[in-house]
Amino acid sequence: MEEKIKHRVQTYSESKNSFFYSFIKKTILNAREKFFNHFKNLTEYNDDQSLLDIGTTPSLDSEQNVILEKTKNNKNITCLSDQDCNILEKKYSNINKFIIGNGINTNLKDMSFDIVHSNATLEHVGSYDNQIAFVKEAWRLSKNYVFIQTPNRFYPIDFHTNLPLIHWLPKKIHRKILKFIGLNFYSTEENLNLLSESNLIDICKELEIKNFKIIKHRLLFMTSNLILVIKKSS
Repeated sequence: MEEKIKHRVQTYSESKNSFFYSFIKKTILNAREKFFNHFKNLTEYNDDQSLLDIGTTPSLDSEQNVILEKTKNNKNITCLSDQDCNILEKKYSNINKFIIGNGINTNLKDMSFDIVHSNATLEHVGSYDNQIAFVKEAWRLSKNYVFIQTPNRFYPIDFHTNLPLIHWLPKKIHRKILKFIGLNFYSTEENLNLLSESNLIDICKELEIKNFKIIKHRLLFMTSNLILVIKKSS
């Protein structure tokens, strides 16, 4: 019985031939197009500015690296990831440098980039303390702006697992359910730790960051994603 439950959930969650998967993929791409528009408008971006993308994905799928798709005229882009992203080198010949590293501790110099960007990475860096350290590091590296997008924990569907509502439960219970149904990767804090708007506000308070705003991206009238924009003091 347990194996049947796991099989049914995995089929629902992971089938790439389903209508639901296609809908999710299209929804993510549309959302990331909108995220880029927010990025461009809220950071005063232009192609002459240096940009660090933390959490670059080594995938050629168009929805994975919209920021790179939209900044092909910028020759001063650095990508930092804990994975080897050299697969992107031919597609995005404008990228100045690839760094394999940890977004919590990059060993790069203070204010190395005009803008630090991160899309859908903060929820994957582990504990709440790690998330604070991640924002702190992005803030340290930026001269002008930090732009961080993360899914909203309190949206009814978690788009990592495509499962509804269970991520609203206490995190320990949520993780036990994911492990029980066979989604072992997402069942650990190290790999998935969803945040709410109040979490982002608390992180900024902890770091004594005052000049920030949180943009709410809505899907079906509810906030599906949160965008933290920090402006460095001039």
